[in-house]
Amino acid sequence: LLARAMTSDDTPAATEALDFTGERFTPECVREIWYEHMHRYAYAVDFCRGKRVLDAACGEGYGSALLAWTSASVLGLDVDAAAIAHARRRYSSRPGLSFQQQDVTALDQLPDASFDVIVSFETLEHVHEQERMLAGFRRLLTADGVLLISSPDKHTYSDLRDYRNEFHVRELYRAELETLLQANFAHTRIYCQKLLFQSLLWDPDQPPSQARVSTLRSDGTVSARPDYQALYFLAVCSAQPLECVAPAGALHLFGDAAETVYEHYNEEIRRIIAAGHRLIAQDQEIADLRARLAHAEALLAEQAQHQGRKP
Repeated sequence: LLARAMTSDDTPAATEALDFTGERFTPECVREIWYEHMHRYAYAVDFCRGKRVLDAACGEGYGSALLAWTSASVLGLDVDAAAIAHARRRYSSRPGLSFQQQDVTALDQLPDASFDVIVSFETLEHVHEQERMLAGFRRLLTADGVLLISSPDKHTYSDLRDYRNEFHVRELYRAELETLLQANFAHTRIYCQKLLFQSLLWDPDQPPSQARVSTLRSDGTVSARPDYQALYFLAVCSAQPLECVAPAGALHLFGDAAETVYEHYNEEIRRIIAAGHRLIAQDQEIADLRARLAHAEALLAEQAQHQGRKP
């Protein structure tokens, strides 16, 4: 599905890319950031099949376009006029997909219960009026509607790295995020997201039916869970119980068949190895030149000493 979305006539290859400023992801980005953003929408696909979907803060529009392949309809909203104009040029020829410039903290013009699913990925930390935004999402969802929302963990994203993202105005710790979501949704499920280096074992002839996870701890013991600190949280929220759509203990893997991150890793390793070989050759050349210089200096010294003995 992702490959289909990224190779159709109205996708990136056919339209000039939106400038990447660091505020909004574009599908021309590569490596970790590509995986992080694409995974969220790939996860959302099954929630959106045959549904009326709102993509709140859709940015460049790539995610709305991906969801539109299986949704009944998708409305992408973003406050930035340039992003919406770009999304319309690139994607809106797709059936059931439309874009509108709109502040997602002010959705009063949209009717109650008009969406079955709302997705809003990496939006929360960009707005001050988070409570108002979530109250608006709750009003727009049907009684059994589902909100999928993601946001970075302030502890690992900013505190541990001593990092500040200039576009983030209100980052949250996990407890703060849960409190905020639970004020509007009776049922919430928090999942952790982080790009990891993993080795997989799978049945080549059957789709996965179960998953076992092993993580080697620093003390040499093995944990039966992904034993890492999350970089991002993705929450599934609803007024109704979530066990059918977002079960406890669920694990969702995402990858691209081209293995772009792994290929970049291999390219970097090859580059580093090649640089290492060049350094070794240069070190040998320097050693040879120093030996030749020392030999020349010795000859000159011997010649000067010989000349000094002449009557």
